[in-house]
Amino acid sequence: MKQQSKIEISLIKIAKAMDQSQPNHHQLNVIFLPYPTPGHMNPMVDTARLFARHGASVTIITTIANASTLQKTIDSDFSSGHPIRTQVLQFPSAQVGLPDGVENIKDGTSPEMLGKINRGISILKDQIELLFQDLQPDCIVTDMGYPWTVESASKLGIPRLYFYSSSCFSNCASYFVRKYRPHDNLVSDTHKFTIPCLPQSIEMTPLQLADWIRTKDHAAAGFFEPMYESEKRSYGTLYNTFHELESDYEQLSKSTMGIKSWSVGPVSAWINKDDEKRANRGHIEDLAKEPEWLNWLNSRQNESVLYVSFGSLTRLPHAQIVELAHGLENSGHDFIWVIRKKDGDENGERFLHDFEQRMKESNKGCIIWNWAPQLLILDHPATGGIVTHCGWNSILESLNAGLPMITWPLFAEQFYNEKLLADVLKIGVPVGVKENKFWTSMGEEGAMVRREEIMKAVETLMGSSQESKEMRMRAKKLADAAKRTIEEGGHSYNNLIQLIDELKSLKISRELGKSRLDD
Repeated sequence: MKQQSKIEISLIKIAKAMDQSQPNHHQLNVIFLPYPTPGHMNPMVDTARLFARHGASVTIITTIANASTLQKTIDSDFSSGHPIRTQVLQFPSAQVGLPDGVENIKDGTSPEMLGKINRGISILKDQIELLFQDLQPDCIVTDMGYPWTVESASKLGIPRLYFYSSSCFSNCASYFVRKYRPHDNLVSDTHKFTIPCLPQSIEMTPLQLADWIRTKDHAAAGFFEPMYESEKRSYGTLYNTFHELESDYEQLSKSTMGIKSWSVGPVSAWINKDDEKRANRGHIEDLAKEPEWLNWLNSRQNESVLYVSFGSLTRLPHAQIVELAHGLENSGHDFIWVIRKKDGDENGERFLHDFEQRMKESNKGCIIWNWAPQLLILDHPATGGIVTHCGWNSILESLNAGLPMITWPLFAEQFYNEKLLADVLKIGVPVGVKENKFWTSMGEEGAMVRREEIMKAVETLMGSSQESKEMRMRAKKLADAAKRTIEEGGHSYNNLIQLIDELKSLKISRELGKSRLDD
């Protein structure tokens, strides 16, 4: 007992020294390493900003073009007294045969280009390792896309947190599908299987799995498997989700999967909750004058408009765009649709411009080209639902606005997220997508979603049936929970504080160990 009390006294002395005598030298020093694609970068940068708001000294390592998208925000936080900065690396564009400024997965318009971007990212490994050593962090928080950082943390004798930018549900479901392979030996790829070990009965088909999981000995497995292995060897997993949304799966990830985890989301809503400009997210100049779509939205009845967006990566094939356009028009419900232009797609553009003109004349729909302030649209009283690709950031933003969703997953873990929305939370209407197909290889053919299916899903979500009303009620309850969880005393708030305190204790223990060795 005597020895224990001496250790406790030493801990208190060191903690006081950290708080008072040399705060800059002794405060918690955390490095964040985001993967350069919007769905991964945005939530990690928001999480890094939260750490800085709660006293940690934060460094975000990224490349020049990627830093340019977040530098204003980071500079603003720093000016407000929060200890946060970026550490910028030169991307090896010439070395991998890419034009300057192409440094983000979203810029990869073909599998070849995507391969070059990934090669460029892997070339930076040695420079990042040197930065870790120079900056001497107390903890590194890295995206799942950097499995090698487990070794880096081990060399430095510090914890590595595995940042998972999607749902607990998708991580658990993927884990059990990879472990037990319930899809093997089915008669066909369209036959259903049940995912083992989940609290609810969740059915999928092999076609809805990523092809590297569906097929044994797939070449891409060598890319993904080390990521999942690195989670098991990390100090724990950081999730951008919240307890009230998926408590069963939060618990499952800790128990059956045996991995420590902290749910600290929704981080975007948390970091931006006091910021009136948040909806523009770096595009303030784009809303200098009242845009046409906003005037149109202001003229609509409450909860009457369906928002349609497929995230930052996806470019739907022309034949699918035609079906979607007719499905939305024939549904009779108002809609606002964000469309990203495809290079060299003249036929598609002609069709869409004709469609846009027809919608202006009927006043039933509105098209926004390339970029839209999604948060502003989701929060608008006229917006009553969203068609989503089931990317996790879009789901959380829709939830925060209390909106039910039409689910249109495309690739990666999005089909798991669809099951969470439709089967577990019961706030999603599947449009009927049958095949998981990576966004760079979406051809004209394949499992097309027909206009009749789109019309039916829109009517279910936006109509006046009891099912629609109940979905809206459930979505609004989750929106209330999302707002409560990030307030002082809420689950996510407490989780973040507890994690930071735990990391501080680990730092103190290391300081004690070093001082004993010096003595």
